[in-house]
Amino acid sequence: MEVLGRVKVINPVQQVSASFKKRELVVTTEEQYPQHILIEFTQDKTDLLNNYNVGEQVKVSINLRGREWVNPQGETKYFNSIQGWRIEKAQAEVPAAAASAPQMPPMPPAAAFEPATNFNEEEHDDLPF
Repeated sequence: MEVLGRVKVINPVQQVSASFKKRELVVTTEEQYPQHILIEFTQDKTDLLNNYNVGEQVKVSINLRGREWVNPQGETKYFNSIQGWRIEKAQAEVPAAAASAPQMPPMPPAAAFEPATNFNEEEHDDLPF
């Protein structure tokens, strides 16, 4: 899965334990109702964020993670997280058909055409307009 948007926040690395570290990134999507998506990068993936700045357009490859936890009262709770594993600068995408289509030569100006002289409105044609 991928998230496309603009970098809103890049937090510093958090050393959670002696053997686990994480870094959080917030990406704001650019749609009618923008969403602020928190994405966690863990372990060696935290360094991937070093080359990015707030305001840049990015494409982040993610995995959704879910886990179950039973609290001391015996209630089962569920938690979700979004884990990033790749990030790249987003580029303005050109539709594939437009990128591979041959370019048409420019059209001559309308003044280069002579007006029709043999036009007769009473002649029947089969055009619907």
